[in-house]
Amino acid sequence: MLLAQTNYPLLDLFWTMLLFFGFVVWFWMMFVIFGDIFRRDDIGGWGKAGWTVLIIVLPILGSLVYLIAQGRKMGERRAADVSAARDAYERDVRRIATANGTGGAPTTQIAEAKRLLDQGAITPAEYEALKGKALGQVGEAAH
Repeated sequence: MLLAQTNYPLLDLFWTMLLFFGFVVWFWMMFVIFGDIFRRDDIGGWGKAGWTVLIIVLPILGSLVYLIAQGRKMGERRAADVSAARDAYERDVRRIATANGTGGAPTTQIAEAKRLLDQGAITPAEYEALKGKALGQVGEAAH
């Protein structure tokens, strides 16, 4: 019971933990606010500089003023960024999965190559090369 032998009461320990937690939350809030300020495209350089100076000179008051003035728009901007990133990701996945850059899904390309192999139109080496190309293994298919 090392804690019981010290002269640091339990309430002081809780108070210290609360202050530390508050400092971490405030620090995280500064990153979010500065990220929002510098990601914005609706204000110019002077506006960004003004908000930055206000938050650095008067950190608590400046951050509270920013959150009150821009809180709703902050959330809207963040939701728009997330939605745009999700749409870009889905568009890329669809493009890769359906087209694969060479006319058709990989399964369709492999099935067509297998049909040509079965008909005798291509050799097994050419089939493996086409299959590797469809799977995105162009370098490995050359071996």
